[in-house]
Amino acid sequence: MKRTLVLALIGIAALATFAASAAPSVAKADPKPDVVTVWNRTMVDALETAATPAPPAMRIGAIVQSSVFDALNGIERRYTPIHVQPAALPGASRKAAVVGAAYEALVALFPAQKPTFDAQLAASLAQIGGGDNDQSVRRGLDWGKQVADEILAWRAGDGISAVLPPYVPGGLPGDWAPTPPAFASTPAFRQFANMTPWAMTSPSQFLPPAPPALTSPRYRQDFNEIKAIGRDTSAIRTPSQTETALFWAGDLPVAMWDRVADDLAEANHLTLIRNARLLARMNVAMADAVIAVWNAKNVYDTWRPVTAIQQAGTDGNPDTALDASWLPLVVTPVHQEYPSGHSGVSNAAATTLAMYYGDQTSYSVTSFGLPGVVHTFASFSSGAVEVGDARVFAGIHFRFACDAALEMGSEIADYVDGTVALRVHGPDK
Repeated sequence: MKRTLVLALIGIAALATFAASAAPSVAKADPKPDVVTVWNRTMVDALETAATPAPPAMRIGAIVQSSVFDALNGIERRYTPIHVQPAALPGASRKAAVVGAAYEALVALFPAQKPTFDAQLAASLAQIGGGDNDQSVRRGLDWGKQVADEILAWRAGDGISAVLPPYVPGGLPGDWAPTPPAFASTPAFRQFANMTPWAMTSPSQFLPPAPPALTSPRYRQDFNEIKAIGRDTSAIRTPSQTETALFWAGDLPVAMWDRVADDLAEANHLTLIRNARLLARMNVAMADAVIAVWNAKNVYDTWRPVTAIQQAGTDGNPDTALDASWLPLVVTPVHQEYPSGHSGVSNAAATTLAMYYGDQTSYSVTSFGLPGVVHTFASFSSGAVEVGDARVFAGIHFRFACDAALEMGSEIADYVDGTVALRVHGPDK
């Protein structure tokens, strides 16, 4: 495949083009709709339409799904809240609370898409019945909006808008350096490294060990692997491996895994509260994984494979040979290499789903950037492993960065499982 075509498929411009050409859609009517799933799909559509970058997208997923869960739990009062204490008025409609929370959060986060959300609001209210003047529906809507407003206000101070000191490059072999084609001088999304976590005690709670030394056997092994298979013109990468790299590079992790969760919820007929709780926990785990990964990226500040290979003569390792013309299959993201963001976030999601459904569960994944392509897996763990493979095939991450991130994602999901939305009374229905 020609490099220009590859760049067009996976670059930011391509994602924006796909998003602009994809008409927002109102979820199809269902006699008994699961409004949690309907509005989660609406959120995913909004992320795709806005061509939202990955780290902010994970934060948005957690805001919306926490709002939905706390709104519903504020009526059910079955679990510990994520942020907003239960205070719904008696008789408030559960479905209306979900709708009100999702609508309020999405309008605040994507004001340009308000007409789409208005249409979905009308469709949801028609499906719920009773009309927005019905006392139960009105109480549910008002409560949901109140919850979303409180969570939006809470997260407004989480560091997303922090003004950071100028980035100072290390300048030594192994340190991050600007990468082609843009050669941006500052790594992107540095504010996530110190953002207020959702569940973790600190951004560094799951800091992984330092990456392998440049002179180590593991570094030599992973360097030579990616040099051979991750090059744009690699002769050993198979068509299937190329497609896998583009598949996982062509969409947001939160969109891919939330679609999986929605499909499984529908297939397994989850109750509203179970669906809301699972989505909230999964999205919180992904949002904390972004924070933890970016904290580690900025702690270790390591170079990308394209820099490492083009400057291999400086690494002190006699078993790594430089290639000044080497370029990756996928354009290198503008931030540090270790650990891999997609791997960490994906395994946070996959582990959360595995804890609910069991790891040996079949499911399918789709990618916004490769319409019509479907990857089917027999276990959540195998899907997460493929994400790591894809980053190596793409030429943008050493395998040790993917392995470390997979471990982080698993640990964060476990932590969220033990600390977020815990059952306080009644059956776990």
